[in-house]
Amino acid sequence: MSIENILSTSADSMSDEQIKEFLTEQGVGTLSLPDGEIPYAVPMSFGYDGDSTLYFLFLLFGTESRKETLSDRAQGARFVVYSAQSMYDWQSVNLTGQISAVPEDEWDELRSAMENAWHPNLFSSAHPMRGIQGYQLQIDEWTGIQQTE
Repeated sequence: MSIENILSTSADSMSDEQIKEFLTEQGVGTLSLPDGEIPYAVPMSFGYDGDSTLYFLFLLFGTESRKETLSDRAQGARFVVYSAQSMYDWQSVNLTGQISAVPEDEWDELRSAMENAWHPNLFSSAHPMRGIQGYQLQIDEWTGIQQTE
């Protein structure tokens, strides 16, 4: 079903302001990275700068991180954020853009944006963790749809 078909029902497009508000309120979504024929998708906590950038902190375990490797070589990425209260009350935002590492000496904006991110406590005790790397997704395009009761 295309977005046009969905919008012909009781769903509505979200305005840019509604998308910005939604991203500010949320703190978790799904990051999809190119990986051959099948994309690699992983749930991620995120922070939003209120304008055009999402931020992520990758917790790096073991000697290699698939998420880190794919992000470092990706030409682009997709990120989906949604909230579903009921079948008649939901929102979904789909973003595309360029993903890149954020050098540690440039983490001030990342830290500020990450205040609303959701962080499971599971990872705080996982071993062996080799570090944390910040990433940003410069948003090139976004679409949002919603249905509200």
